[in-house]
Amino acid sequence: MRHVDFSPLYRSTVGFDRLFTMLDSLAQPDSGQSYPPYNIERTGEDAYRISMAVAGFSDTEISIEAHRNVLTIKGEKTDEQNEGSELLYRGIAARTFERRFQLADHVEVTGAQLKNGLLHIDLKRNIPEEMKPRKIAITAAPVKAKQIEAQASK
Repeated sequence: MRHVDFSPLYRSTVGFDRLFTMLDSLAQPDSGQSYPPYNIERTGEDAYRISMAVAGFSDTEISIEAHRNVLTIKGEKTDEQNEGSELLYRGIAARTFERRFQLADHVEVTGAQLKNGLLHIDLKRNIPEEMKPRKIAITAAPVKAKQIEAQASK
């Protein structure tokens, strides 16, 4: 994969440093992390949902933390083995995990729900009123008409 050098753009732009850093980090592989699998969906105009497959985990074994535009989901499985039974094959993954999601500005976590082995995390983008685009009225400047006065000849 090619590496794109954004350094010339840093000199000619102001305030877009974070954008170029994010683009640069997208080019780097995510160290092959694929567990647990997840979906991201749009549920409304400003609403999103992350659905993560966490089969075998209970709500007490999962922690969710949102801090400075980073959503972190951690799962730590406690070893629980039924007494008198021996595990012959483990097909349900029970390893610990940590998944991080970079959230856009003004995106907040509104709730989380564990249902049928899927962890659903609801997100909402709340843009402050002062940040929303607003319509600027254009007023016409008063037109001053120049009058040319002719001098009467004597």
